[in-house]
Amino acid sequence: MKALSVVSQAVTPSPIREMFNRALGMEGVIRFTVGEPDFPTPDHIVDAAVAALRRGEHKYTPNAGIMPLRQAIAQRTNQTHRLEYAPAEEIIVTTGGMEALLLTMMTILDPGDEVLLGDPSWTNYSRQVLICSAAPRFVQVDAAHDFLFAPEALEAAITDKTKAVIINSPANPTGSIGSREVLERLANIIIRHDLWVISDEVYRELVYDGNAVFSMAMLPGMRERTVVVNSFSKTYAMTGWRVGYALGPACIIGNMVKLQENVSACVNSAAQYGALAALEGPREPVDRMVRAYGKRRQMVLDGLASLPGLSCYAPQGAFYALVDISATGMKAEAFAMDLLEKARVIVVPGHAFGETSDKYVRLSFAASEETIREGIRRIRKYMLGKIG
Repeated sequence: MKALSVVSQAVTPSPIREMFNRALGMEGVIRFTVGEPDFPTPDHIVDAAVAALRRGEHKYTPNAGIMPLRQAIAQRTNQTHRLEYAPAEEIIVTTGGMEALLLTMMTILDPGDEVLLGDPSWTNYSRQVLICSAAPRFVQVDAAHDFLFAPEALEAAITDKTKAVIINSPANPTGSIGSREVLERLANIIIRHDLWVISDEVYRELVYDGNAVFSMAMLPGMRERTVVVNSFSKTYAMTGWRVGYALGPACIIGNMVKLQENVSACVNSAAQYGALAALEGPREPVDRMVRAYGKRRQMVLDGLASLPGLSCYAPQGAFYALVDISATGMKAEAFAMDLLEKARVIVVPGHAFGETSDKYVRLSFAASEETIREGIRRIRKYMLGKIG
């Protein structure tokens, strides 16, 4: 038989899912793996989707999404970013933020192009780059720089093949937020080298301690070279609904719409009406979830603070805690497997997020307080047993 495609073989399974699958069949496991809200979708969103189905919204929608939703996205973005986007030409509704990312890459990348990623950064970025027959290039980031690109390191990584930079703020897996000052310095480099920016802002609403998120697209000279990606999944507990969106220059969005026609045609129509209700409905359910995540974040930080051998970066946003395990002398995968076998706690090893991140493990605190309390108790017992 003929060989399978090079691309399909280059894309390896996510270590996040691998760890999740390893725990299947094991009893009593505390799971700090998948980044998914444990809250239900707010009722007014569900009701809006049901009402859409009842009134016959069963057909294809425009490839770019229903116009009322695109208009609501434009209005919300004007409030949060102080930027205006034309709903008809500069906004596309996608099947989750993941499709928005992939369509963006399919639009701007050619085979052999390079995309700069933080190390650590979200697992799927590098795999989507590979799907486009391009090359992910990791730039090491660290706690000393709040896990943001150091401007000199970013510039040193740029070659004549570099086409784009991915910036994720708040970030997965670190929870770091890019300050305006740092983003301005990065923007100067990006403009000088004429690069595209993909600004992944799916955790924008999930911030703590009074932090605010500043977008690269808000800087002078950056709107025209930045695609902003967002999603309803994390903010509104709508992961299974698969609704995301992208905003950007008409030349990019227009081509994404053409690609969408040939990939999924459009996003599920009822889900789009649910997303519209999310933007137009009450803010209180989101605020309630953010308060809960903030309390859980503090539980994790307090619980790990006194443990020898572990050092936890305090996330400013998202719902992940990145833990430095280097003092244990173990590599991340060995540590994660040992913790699973001996303590029945599952975390994500750092090599899932980059080539040089093997000294970290990631915990998702999108879990109940009871789960977090028991998980921290088990980690404490495990660590004290190792140190003792």
